[in-house]
Amino acid sequence: MTVSAEILSRLKEAVGPKGYSEDPAEIAPHLVEWRSKYQGKTPLLLRPANAQEISRILAICNETRTPLVPQGGNTGLVGGQIPFAGEVLLSLSRMKAIRSVDTEGMHLIAEAGVVLAEVQKAAGEAGKYFPLSLASEGSCTIGGNLSSNAGGVNVLRYGNTRDLVLGVEVVLADGRILDLLRTLRKDNTGYDLKQLFIGAEGTLGVITAAALKLFPKPVERATAFIALPDPAAAVHLLGRLQDTTGGLVSAFELIPRIGLEFVCAHMPNCRDPLAAPSPWYVLAEATSGHAGLLSGLVESTIAAAIESGLCTDAVIAASEAQCAALWRLRESLSESQKYEGGSIKHDVSVPVKDIPAFIAEGCALVEKLVPGIRPVPFGHLGDGNIHFNLSVPKGADNAAFLARWEEISCAVHDLVHRFGGSISAEHGLGVMKRDEILRYKSETEMDVMRALKRTLDPNGILNPGKVVAP
Repeated sequence: MTVSAEILSRLKEAVGPKGYSEDPAEIAPHLVEWRSKYQGKTPLLLRPANAQEISRILAICNETRTPLVPQGGNTGLVGGQIPFAGEVLLSLSRMKAIRSVDTEGMHLIAEAGVVLAEVQKAAGEAGKYFPLSLASEGSCTIGGNLSSNAGGVNVLRYGNTRDLVLGVEVVLADGRILDLLRTLRKDNTGYDLKQLFIGAEGTLGVITAAALKLFPKPVERATAFIALPDPAAAVHLLGRLQDTTGGLVSAFELIPRIGLEFVCAHMPNCRDPLAAPSPWYVLAEATSGHAGLLSGLVESTIAAAIESGLCTDAVIAASEAQCAALWRLRESLSESQKYEGGSIKHDVSVPVKDIPAFIAEGCALVEKLVPGIRPVPFGHLGDGNIHFNLSVPKGADNAAFLARWEEISCAVHDLVHRFGGSISAEHGLGVMKRDEILRYKSETEMDVMRALKRTLDPNGILNPGKVVAP
């Protein structure tokens, strides 16, 4: 598509000289996602400073039917933030103010361009805690987190992003500003409109700010790296730790031996924390607002699990440095796979009790399709979200392997569906899974989604071609 010079001129005028760029070198990093799977194009990068400027932008785009793609930190993994057809690109990167922090009301208000790590820091400086945490937290933004309903490692205890939001400010497709930036814990006055925009990937409106829930700052943290024979043992251990701690387990991450080997082989300052290898591991963390009891409960539970044969070994972090070292192993899993060649990735969820069977059947399924394939299933076992990643067989051709992405993913996703799961647990649909979701959602469900899109964006200008097919 081509955007006329007149429309581009009007858009540039709407944001002023500091609010746009046509420099190919400056625009280039915004057009490719970090895995280099998707490459886009745009005639103009807009960088508005506030909601009023976004309002003017969308009013022009809606009037002229000019499509526009909103973008946060460009850390998405399903192509939702990429302008594929030459759409105008809207970056929220200049909107990076934390407007307020209310320690009594236990919330803060952040603009969409604030990096997640900065929100965590602001909460910590106020003596509070914002629990959303993911590997890209140093570059992903609050707007992107809300638009994709990001998950991360603490979903087990605190929920997904949508569970951490009290209110939002949104600019609608026609340019109107919808002020839902309320901080009430109870507001039972009709539809909960903010939830329409959380997880919508910028297809229904542009989120410009959010009121986020804060929590008491953890005083005691017990972090353990545990060796187990299989995922079934991990599920049983999760139940034991939840019972013993009274539900204080915040993260419970499953790691296969092959994943740990990749990390230790390729990532700096990473080493196996246990003396003997194990087929599977769990990185478990529990937190409490009171010091003195939690570590003992976690340690005694793990010791009893080892004695009973449920686990084989474990190490419990004795310092913040040791805790960080253990988490580095988990957070390096995705990056380390790059060094092993092509990787076909799946972000799926199934009921927690079915994870062992799903992994076993899934590994057998892909081995039959591609003999020698190297499955690396890992992730958030506590909430049922497994990153079922598959590395190319040793010595095989990368391009030939990656060319089978759709075929292999279809087989994996059919298995996920059979287990009553979801083909996108925390990454969204974007363009990658937009058409595939039609295999699994009912026609009624898709009709409702399309009706929402038509109602809120009748001219189809907001992130066209993402989430819902045009």
